[in-house]
Amino acid sequence: MTEHAQLRTSRILYAAGCFALFAVLAVLVSTPWSPLPELDTDFGQWPESFTRDHASVEAFWKAVSAAFGTLPLAVATLVTAALLAWKSYHRAALWTLGVMGTVSLATWLLKNLVGRERPVWDEPILALSSYSFPSGHATGTAGAAGVAIVLVHLLVRRGGVRRIATLVAVGVTLLVCADRVFLGVHNLSDVLAGCLLSAGIVLAWLAAFDPAPRMIHQGAAVTVLPDAVPVEKRRLAVILNPVKVDDVGAFEALVESLAEGSGFSAVRWWQTTVEDTGYGMAHEAAVSGSDVVLAVGGDGTIRAVCEELAGTGIPVGIVPAGTGNLLARNLDIPLYLRSAVDVGLNGQDRAVDMVEVSGDKMEDATFLVMAGMGFDAAIMEGVNEDIKAKVGWLAYVWSALKSLMFPAIRVEVSVDGGEFTRHRARTLVIGNVGQLQGGMPLIPDAAIDDGQLDVVLLYPRRFLSWVPLAARVLTKSGRTDELITRMTGTEVVVRASSDAPRQLDGDLIAAGKELRARCVHGRLLVRVPR
Repeated sequence: MTEHAQLRTSRILYAAGCFALFAVLAVLVSTPWSPLPELDTDFGQWPESFTRDHASVEAFWKAVSAAFGTLPLAVATLVTAALLAWKSYHRAALWTLGVMGTVSLATWLLKNLVGRERPVWDEPILALSSYSFPSGHATGTAGAAGVAIVLVHLLVRRGGVRRIATLVAVGVTLLVCADRVFLGVHNLSDVLAGCLLSAGIVLAWLAAFDPAPRMIHQGAAVTVLPDAVPVEKRRLAVILNPVKVDDVGAFEALVESLAEGSGFSAVRWWQTTVEDTGYGMAHEAAVSGSDVVLAVGGDGTIRAVCEELAGTGIPVGIVPAGTGNLLARNLDIPLYLRSAVDVGLNGQDRAVDMVEVSGDKMEDATFLVMAGMGFDAAIMEGVNEDIKAKVGWLAYVWSALKSLMFPAIRVEVSVDGGEFTRHRARTLVIGNVGQLQGGMPLIPDAAIDDGQLDVVLLYPRRFLSWVPLAARVLTKSGRTDELITRMTGTEVVVRASSDAPRQLDGDLIAAGKELRARCVHGRLLVRVPR
């Protein structure tokens, strides 16, 4: 039995166990001689009376009840599904709608089938006429928590974030369950039954429909793209930044399995180090005759591997495992590791531009995404690595807020050998692509294979000037003035009046006064989605 079949079988068994326990509770609450109703009453008497005697406690529980009612959960479900579909996680979106729709329908049917009346108190806090078993609040919240846990483990790479999200989801479910008992509108068995029902539905849906994106080689209509030079045995090289993957062994097993299914006869592994971020490994992969090289890591690792393999004709599969992952985002490469590996193995090759860059106080280098001087480099400089390791891209948001009023710099810019023009700017970006974090279209007309560089200078004079600037960026306004200045060309020279922080693809380089950039058209082959 395959690992996938074993996982599916275990999910079916666990779902059956949840449904069986739910059925036992349903029988017990429906049987006249069962001791369970009396136990429910004894258990719920103190919480209900405590809430009734304390106005602030009552207000709190009523607020919890309103926040996790049917309408808020329905809206949250639709928004989540829409966001998943927008990000091209179509199977996850369908799975989310399927789970929550099943939870809602099953709750309504079982309430009417069992027909259990609400708890009876002398002075009820709330008087509800609907049936009590199972609790709709508990069922809906537990279902939403199950969906959240599955989606987080599916789409979030950081183990710490996954654990925190799981604890929050479980904690919220327990809070809502307590809310129903403390308000006296449900028995303990009602909320337990709701949690069991939702757990069973989530597991059953996982067994029946995998929310993970489908692999390219699994598509029936997909044919293997022909190689320019046919080879009998295809060799794969993987260059991995080990600190970017929680479980290196599990990741290696995943890649080996997908590579075998995609027709690769051999996989050779390298791991980056602090001393060598990928240059030496990429050189070894090239001279050893690798047919495809997977670069697994953040933007720094990706840039090192791509720089070394530029001009070799060996395609690079980009597996984004960092925080920014700007190149992957601009190439529409999925951030879900399994799908990214699949694209690297089975995607189509695309020739993209690289940018050669030089300047004072720096060695000659290249970049794929963008180079920056001023505010954007100050953001990178201000990121706390410990915070970044815990919260990911939110560390950049905090650093950006602290750096919003970075002092303006005086710069001169020359495009394609033309005369220098003088400007004041808080930040200057030379872009090979158009989108920043979160899909912000800083350079909406930029394309990574157009043979052109796009220069953007931003100069908000005051703190509040960032508001209209952000509005113009988000609406892709092409208007040029002192607030936003745009230029386009093949070669760009930037000279600042004083040393300013600088960055290449999110990596800080020494502060300096000059950047020279030249676009090299179609220099690199990368694997992109078909």
